[in-house]
Amino acid sequence: MTKYLHTMIRVSDPDATVDFFKLIGLEEVRRKESEHGRFTLIFLAAPGEEGQAEVELTYNWPATDGSPPEDYTGGRNFGHLAYRVEDIYATCQRLMDAGVTINRPPRDGHMAFVRSPDGISVELLQDGHLSPAEPWASMPNTGSW
Repeated sequence: MTKYLHTMIRVSDPDATVDFFKLIGLEEVRRKESEHGRFTLIFLAAPGEEGQAEVELTYNWPATDGSPPEDYTGGRNFGHLAYRVEDIYATCQRLMDAGVTINRPPRDGHMAFVRSPDGISVELLQDGHLSPAEPWASMPNTGSW
């Protein structure tokens, strides 16, 4: 038997990333800090999905020798995370109000793309279908997604 557990992404700012995913509707379900390994693991899930479909945020602590932190670039080569949301327009508005760029607006009332603080592409899919509505219907793409 195979069961999906989680997807791991490396992050450079755990607080900013947790705040980003909260805007989508995820909640922190557990956290583990390893002094010896010098990392923090933060698990997030949609309400009711704990232990079923989670995102693991891995934060590697700064080096003790003063070397610069690893730069996580090219989030697009990871692919993307996808979440079904109750109201894609309200979700995108919350994200925009928090300063998040909507890279691919939900012009069709069904699908949008945004990026996490570390550049991870996140697809938002409407539960069901909403009719196209402004300002989303005529909003252009911004950047890559």
